Amino acid sequence: MILLYTEGVSVSEIARQLQTNRPKIERCIDKALQLGVIAALQDLPRKGKPPSLTQEARTCVVSLACQKPKDFGYSYELWTTRLLSNHVKANCKAAGYPCLKKLSRGTVSKILTKSNVRPHKIQYYLEKRDPDFDVKMEQVLYVYKEVAIIRRSNQKDCFVAILSYDEKPGIQAIENTAPDLPPVPGEKPCFSRDHEYVQHGTVSLMAGIDLLHGNIHAVVVDRHRSREFVQFLKMIDKTYQEKSKIRIILDNHSAHISKETREYLLSIPNRFEFVFTPKHGSWLNLIESFFGKMARTMLRGIRVTSKKELKKRIMKYIEEVNSAPVFFKWKYNSYMVLLCLFTLV
Repeated sequence: MILLYTEGVSVSEIARQLQTNRPKIERCIDKALQLGVIAALQDLPRKGKPPSLTQEARTCVVSLACQKPKDFGYSYELWTTRLLSNHVKANCKAAGYPCLKKLSRGTVSKILTKSNVRPHKIQYYLEKRDPDFDVKMEQVLYVYKEVAIIRRSNQKDCFVAILSYDEKPGIQAIENTAPDLPPVPGEKPCFSRDHEYVQHGTVSLMAGIDLLHGNIHAVVVDRHRSREFVQFLKMIDKTYQEKSKIRIILDNHSAHISKETREYLLSIPNRFEFVFTPKHGSWLNLIESFFGKMARTMLRGIRVTSKKELKKRIMKYIEEVNSAPVFFKWKYNSYMVLLCLFTLV
């Protein structure tokens, strides 16, 4: 229409050529003359149908979504769009919003999306419960800095041993009820395993990484009580020469500060020094990186016939790792530490 008009073709001729009517041509040309050619290519926005839901009613829906359905007598912990829409429709008149009588699930979803509210989702956070978190974190980071200085200076006769220690409980001893089937090229790309299994119980791995040499000291036990922890300390005591100071980074497990543990530490004064990580600060302990790698590789899909076999295979894995020690280093910079702290509420 616009191109023909610029060529000097009359409105009637344009309507005839395009098989339309004169008013439509005139409206298009008027828009082009008033608003420009680009604006004339599209329809102008109209007033449209007035909204049936008031802003107060929409706010009411969002407010309900920010509460838990169990507070209104439902068994649900979180809202679904169906549950929320049904609840609103059943109670809208009493709340003074009759316009919500025909509220649909789709409208609920649109209202919540516009308000950036997702009541069907849970995002976890970590509450900061340790009042001395910053102080304890600085103590742990100081130890890591000391490790870096010692390793950089190549002090072979350093009379200090620094370990990162923790327990990995609940390692399941699971046995297959049928043998695994190997992959078949062109047919089955992976191992096939029967869904049924037999559980023989669980074991706990107690391990400590020597941060100066990379070796891992470990024992696998049925339980990790104070007596097992004391046995681990005795094993560590025999491993290092008597004049060495053994500094251990560990968490706040009750076995680490129990009466039995303290009595053993009193029997060998000045031999051990414990550096405790703050509560909810497991990410500060480097042994967690080793446990994560172990879970992703060696323990992933493991099947055994007994707890005894599981213990044997775990210790075999420790031997394999110690054959080529890996030096675990603290790689977080100051910015990353602050970022982790800001996630604590």
